[in-house]
Amino acid sequence: QVQLVESGGGLVQAGGSLRLSCAASGRTFSNYAMGWFRQAPGKEREFVAGITASGAGTHCADSVKGRFTISRDNAQNTVSLQMNSLKPEDTAVYYCAGSNTPSYSETPQRWDYWGQGTQVTVSA
Repeated sequence: QVQLVESGGGLVQAGGSLRLSCAASGRTFSNYAMGWFRQAPGKEREFVAGITASGAGTHCADSVKGRFTISRDNAQNTVSLQMNSLKPEDTAVYYCAGSNTPSYSETPQRWDYWGQGTQVTVSA
């Protein structure tokens, strides 16, 4: 059974940084793409960043490009999201997502596994 467990959320002031981590178990981690999504109250879940199975390909949403970086450690079965220059509009529950394919998608419905989410709150 695939499990994804996020950690690293919290409260930070605008301009600050946080690093989210996701530990995966239950299958061969290095065969599948991983991603991060977020959902703010009253809004739909939106794509933040994705990374291919090998880690060679990454993509971030325009709203976070230049501020957030996704990475993975296939030896440790973890994927991370480094978030810099945080803004109040980044406030949301952040979810780690796992695919059943080597490549990522920006569409939430195309992802197969989800973590429980971790709250990120950015104060003005």
